Amino acid sequence: MLSCSRPDTHSLLAALQPVFKLRPIRPVVNISTTTNVTIDFIMFGILGVYWKNEFVTWDPEECGARQITVPRKLLWVPDMVINEFMEKNSAPFVPYSYLYSDGLVLDAQPVRVVSSCRLDIYLFPFDIQNCSLSFNSYLHGSAMQLEILTSAEEIFRYSKEVMTTMGEWELIGLTAKKLEPTSTIDDSGHYVTVRRRATLYVVNLLIPSCFLITVDLFSFMLPPKDVDRSLFKMTLILGYTVFLIIMNDLLPITGETIPLLNVFLSLCLGLMVASLLETILITNLMCGSTHYSPVPRWIRVLVLQILGKLVRLPPNEAPEEKGPLCEDEALQELKNLSSDLQAVRLQVEQQLNGSPSSEEWIQVGSVIDRLLFILYILFITVSFITIIIIWVIFYNNP
Repeated sequence: MLSCSRPDTHSLLAALQPVFKLRPIRPVVNISTTTNVTIDFIMFGILGVYWKNEFVTWDPEECGARQITVPRKLLWVPDMVINEFMEKNSAPFVPYSYLYSDGLVLDAQPVRVVSSCRLDIYLFPFDIQNCSLSFNSYLHGSAMQLEILTSAEEIFRYSKEVMTTMGEWELIGLTAKKLEPTSTIDDSGHYVTVRRRATLYVVNLLIPSCFLITVDLFSFMLPPKDVDRSLFKMTLILGYTVFLIIMNDLLPITGETIPLLNVFLSLCLGLMVASLLETILITNLMCGSTHYSPVPRWIRVLVLQILGKLVRLPPNEAPEEKGPLCEDEALQELKNLSSDLQAVRLQVEQQLNGSPSSEEWIQVGSVIDRLLFILYILFITVSFITIIIIWVIFYNNP
């Protein structure tokens, strides 16, 4: 018990001088006594530490004060550290601590924590991460007993109130757990659950990719015989490649796990390349089949008759020839002359438009083009719906 000559601050400080000289040692009378250190913090960078100094106690009426602020360097302070600390604390230093008449010491230091956290980026940018903050004393080890002053629910509620930052992460959960002490270290930890704000990535990555893949999808409506569809698709692929290079900084650095977003972007690019290859094949069938041999019978049956009906492109039927009519000779001569003119016209059309086998190859190309267009729509729909469902399920169930 300290004895003050007068009930004023000067007398109290004079009585505390012997205590200040004991700063290098842990403030316990018996060295086997455990120092109980209570930690209080919020997810805003403030770290409050409480402990009992057994060397200090005084009568508030005799000394004239129940508490006093003293320079932090004059008192023993526990070496509290955050194990996940990655950078030097850049918060402003507070040189004072509160000292109470019952020996309680309050050391409230602002701490800006840049910590390490093992991230699971598979669901990026709709990922939810669980990080830990563990407190301990490396020097005193088991001689200190760590406790958490405020419940995890209260810390979470107050942290939500004071966190006004519009950063990338949103605090959605906080739990406290007493970690198992080792032979030399006793520590306590908090598990922080944060969710990434995905608006930036949706606007800058997902929506443009969906727009470009939609344009590529509707490019199937361009007639391959009249429009250079392949040039249009190559322009899309080039633009999408440049877009991915520019937006590469928004993507996370991948390790063992590939983010689902990378799969989505690669899928979009792969579909565009497959669409271009399909266009090259169809253009070759429709525009370069003049010198092709006649369509094999199995292709004619499979593509023109079976697949053609499936995609609603039935084969073209040749016009039926009508039998000769019983008419007078003059009319018959005119009909013979008309037949000769039709034969000449057919020969000219064959030279200009190709042979009947070329017409069949063109129809084969049309059937395959429509079939691949339908398969393209189905594949895009199933793939995108599957990816979206995975994102939604994990995003709404942290």
